[in-house]
Amino acid sequence: MSHHSSNSPRESISQARRIVVKIGSSSLSSREGGLKHNAIEVLAQAVAARRAQGHQVIVVSSGAISTGMPALNLTKRPKDLATQQAAASVGQGILLAAYTSAFREHGITVGQVLLTSDDVTRRSHYRNAQRTFDRLLDLNVLPIVNENDTVATDEIRLGDNDRLAALVAHVTNAEALVLLSDVDGLYDGPPHRAGSIHVPEVSHHSELESMRIGGIGAEGVGSGGMATKVQAARIASAAGVPTLLAATANIEAALGDASTGTAFAATGRRSSLRLLWLQHATTPTGSVTVDAGAVAALVDRRLSLLPAGITQVTGTFVAGEPVDICGPDGVPFARGLVTYDSGELPEIIGRNTKELAAERGEAYEREVIHRDDLVITDR
Repeated sequence: MSHHSSNSPRESISQARRIVVKIGSSSLSSREGGLKHNAIEVLAQAVAARRAQGHQVIVVSSGAISTGMPALNLTKRPKDLATQQAAASVGQGILLAAYTSAFREHGITVGQVLLTSDDVTRRSHYRNAQRTFDRLLDLNVLPIVNENDTVATDEIRLGDNDRLAALVAHVTNAEALVLLSDVDGLYDGPPHRAGSIHVPEVSHHSELESMRIGGIGAEGVGSGGMATKVQAARIASAAGVPTLLAATANIEAALGDASTGTAFAATGRRSSLRLLWLQHATTPTGSVTVDAGAVAALVDRRLSLLPAGITQVTGTFVAGEPVDICGPDGVPFARGLVTYDSGELPEIIGRNTKELAAERGEAYEREVIHRDDLVITDR
């Protein structure tokens, strides 16, 4: 976090002492699969220059699946999960070998960090991830992070590693995030349409609403597209990390004076990582529907959720998992970590905790979701 709040986001990004750089698969590999070695050399050059200023860099890389394709004689990205995982398994090794040799030219040792969404979200795991990153950086190693595609399932995929990069920036207390792809930032319409204007800076995400961002949705690139990049920028900036969206072709400027692309100012302070991941990175395993009284208690009075306010339970989950909390209209308005298994809840919902405790023992006096494990999501 910058100590001079007057700093422009570009200034903060160019001076950040610890920076996370995410490079998209479309920048690293060709459509037919296989690596663009030259892209990795250019990345190594720019990262080495940044490190030479005494700054720490963490690279988040996509591209394991497309990198592994040629070795498996695949000409297009596999649709089924098992083949994607096989391609990632082969591709990860090839990718790391390429990074190792490109960075060796600059006297830099790289270390692979494979993360699943659990590693950056569950409290017990992310403390561990934090220690690993700190130790690697102390040892002057360059961490190369990839989503652990080989074992990730669709439910826990973070989506082209843009969100993963934002969460890594947060977990590692980085001071800036740079997302590199084949698009040089944000436009107020589809980038290829005549008259679309490049947006140099976003000082608050509310500015995005009026823009109907070009490329969000249908015209995305890679599996990430502009939508996940904007979402990643929002996660990071909400957590106090200024973010730059830039083209890989302009990597020198992006990692230099940050004079390229679209800069997102940090809008929030470092919030509790727990609530940030709860809101942005968890996939709820089920939901509970609550009555109007409970909505008011949670939203206005910031209280915990008790069995009495719950009217319905959907899905299968175990204690400790994230669930959505829906109002009487069935629309989710909050998310939280539940303290009961889904099987236990139906028979206690709508009931008073005191009575339950008297009847079943004091373990039943607990909240279904504690206020510290509950976040009100954007409606």
